[in-house]
Amino acid sequence: MRIRSLFISDVHLGCRFSRAEELFEFLGRIEPDRLYLVGDMIDGWKLKRSFYWTDTSSFVVRRILGMLKRGTRIVYVTGNHDEFLRTFSPQAFGHMELVDMCVHETADGRRLLVIHGDFFDHLTKHAAWVYHLGDRAYTLALHLNKWMNIARRSLGYPYWSFSSLLKSKVKRAVNFINDFEHFVARYTKRKGCTGVICGHIHVPAIRRIDGIDYFNCGDWMEHCTALVEHLDGRIELVDHTWLEGQPTVQEEPATDDRMPITSEGGPRGFEQEMLEIAAAVATTQVCVPP
Repeated sequence: MRIRSLFISDVHLGCRFSRAEELFEFLGRIEPDRLYLVGDMIDGWKLKRSFYWTDTSSFVVRRILGMLKRGTRIVYVTGNHDEFLRTFSPQAFGHMELVDMCVHETADGRRLLVIHGDFFDHLTKHAAWVYHLGDRAYTLALHLNKWMNIARRSLGYPYWSFSSLLKSKVKRAVNFINDFEHFVARYTKRKGCTGVICGHIHVPAIRRIDGIDYFNCGDWMEHCTALVEHLDGRIELVDHTWLEGQPTVQEEPATDDRMPITSEGGPRGFEQEMLEIAAAVATTQVCVPP
């Protein structure tokens, strides 16, 4: 299927729990005019501690490069796990761009801010050691996922995520996600956009927050979800089973209706804006996590 735009985030290639095989199969069923990699495609944190790279990870990279060769415009938006790339952004390499954030214009004329989302996470900016500790706790939850699902498969049950259950039940996690979403919506409104596409918190969603269309891509460690913009501008949240059974794409996409992508600034210059938005958020009783 030809689609106008595809947004994926938080693949974490280099992490043992990255579900690269599902992504490889998913990418083979569609041909986007634009592909947005919305941060944390490569898990530099994990690779720095212990190098882990599979053939399937390489196949995913090759499939993405194949899209580029066939005319897909690719925008790589940096995240916190691949923050080593921020030193080089913004940069353009033909049909591929490296940015910290950008603005995407949909087919129906909406301006959507595309950003990974870690800029709005207080922990990544002011208590990085706490965030790294949380990353290890999340890895432990994924280990539990693995063994629980091995047992579930042997009994004929489908995949089930223990860590997703924790996120939905633990009050602090729920409050953090809610605060994050409102903080992102406030910043999006400040940038003059009608909506935002992000990732980072691994919670796929489409909802309206404070008059802003909020879209979260989810991840490719638990949920295996992506956002698809159809040719009419409609945005849909899909999972890895979407279009299952379709043949691998062979034909080249049409390239005559490509729209400009406007690059925006990255983490530089964020501090003052973040303080002002935090104050505005606090007045509505939505708190930034400590």
